Amino acid sequence: MIPLRTFILLLLLPASAAFSQQVLDVYIRTGLKNNIVLKQKQITLEKAGYSLKIAASYFFPSVSLKADYTSGEGGRSISIPVGDLMNPVYSTLNQLTHTNAFPQISNVEQDFFPYKFYDVKLRASMPLVNTDIYFNKKINESKEKISGYELELYSRQLIREIKSAYYNYLSAVEAGKIYSAALELAAEGKRVNEKLLLNGLGLPVYILRSESEIEAVKAQISEAENNVSAAKKYFNFLLNRDQSADIISEELNIAIMKTPLSEKSYSRREELKMLAEAVDINRSLVSMNEFNWAPKINAFFDYGAQDQVWNMNSKSKYYLFGFMLELPLFESFRHSYQIEESELDLKIAELEVENISKKLELSESVSFGRLETANQNYFSALKQSETAEAYYRLILKGYREGINSFIETVDARTQLTQSRLLLNISKYKVLSSKAEYEHETSSAEINKYR
Repeated sequence: MIPLRTFILLLLLPASAAFSQQVLDVYIRTGLKNNIVLKQKQITLEKAGYSLKIAASYFFPSVSLKADYTSGEGGRSISIPVGDLMNPVYSTLNQLTHTNAFPQISNVEQDFFPYKFYDVKLRASMPLVNTDIYFNKKINESKEKISGYELELYSRQLIREIKSAYYNYLSAVEAGKIYSAALELAAEGKRVNEKLLLNGLGLPVYILRSESEIEAVKAQISEAENNVSAAKKYFNFLLNRDQSADIISEELNIAIMKTPLSEKSYSRREELKMLAEAVDINRSLVSMNEFNWAPKINAFFDYGAQDQVWNMNSKSKYYLFGFMLELPLFESFRHSYQIEESELDLKIAELEVENISKKLELSESVSFGRLETANQNYFSALKQSETAEAYYRLILKGYREGINSFIETVDARTQLTQSRLLLNISKYKVLSSKAEYEHETSSAEINKYR
């Protein structure tokens, strides 16, 4: 049966968590959901997705409305002698026809500035050939993948931190219990000495020594309580909860990993995937610079109206279409230098992949070595604890029977407490080392926590 306090705390956890799940798994899910940095990286990933959509939109036509209104007077002008040219002709025609059907006209003075002129049009434009757009889209695809890998990387790191913090909390709680048990043993030792003193078999100095031992253990208990409080605050910080929120303790079993995972498990690491995308970005930049010689061809189509004094008639409407070609001929070898520069960046990125691969391979090997050592230390501590338990029982029995000395009982109690503490530390060291190895090999399943 689940205790009432535990049941209430489980209800306070996310509703998606089932009771069949381990408590730690529920906490990890809560941490992944609430962590502020993870939320920021999620937003960064969404931004990268929109950047990719923007880059892809340049392949499609764009339509815009453009309008101009211009009016001016004065300034330079040009004289058109229409009257001087046509008036003699009109006079001759009037004489021949004996009419005034051809009136005299004045010369025209035409300003350069347009007067109350408007031009309103819809322009549709579309790139037909543009290699920069293609490579820019590829670059943004890689950037989006990098943002996704950054999210996965931080999630994996957060899982490791939550596990380690939880193990540290449990270890601190267990240490407090061990010191409390040591206090009970020291108090029992004092009672035994008091009984022996009443029976004329003990010494007053033994009681003083017992009191000193009790006070020393109380100081250790106080330190253990502070360690529990600090571990609790840090764990709740990772989960973005109130620092005083209760933490459910769970009995964890140790699964011994005797052999490492598959060879080169580190190759699944998000760091290498991010570097691979960085290499692709640099490769795309090299190709973009190499294709600088390729012509850029755009098409446009205008449909609108233009006239003066806001006149609008059938003659005002117009359409216009055309093509624009841009082809670089000479730029003082600028793009040759850019190609060489981008090729050097590509080589740097490729060398960085090789360098990080070796570091991750070493880190994985060292991590497994630490896990093996932690396993061995745990079994050793387990044996020491069993021996210390038996030794203490024998020494205590012998002391009560007058065979062993008081100093031997104190030494046996100290050994018992130290062996219990060592076993506690070794146990959670195994779990922490396993969490670290899972991180180094990217073997932790992130999706099961989502």
